[in-house]
Amino acid sequence: MPRRILQGVVVSDKRDKTIAVRVERRFSDPVMKKTVRRSKRYHAHDGENRCKVGDVVRIRECPPISKSKSWEVVPADE
Repeated sequence: MPRRILQGVVVSDKRDKTIAVRVERRFSDPVMKKTVRRSKRYHAHDGENRCKVGDVVRIRECPPISKSKSWEVVPADE
């Protein structure tokens, strides 16, 4: 089964080898008939501490690295 890949913006890089990424999704609300934006934060593994706040990154699922981390940063060349 393929791993999910999400794209988002780095909102925190304070932890060592970890970044917080805000992923936004848009969908049509069935009752209001309006487009709604929802966002969620994911903690992702950044082993080389390359990413900085404001960077647009892609993350993919991986086996759990810690209690809160089960995503990793996809290198730019992939």
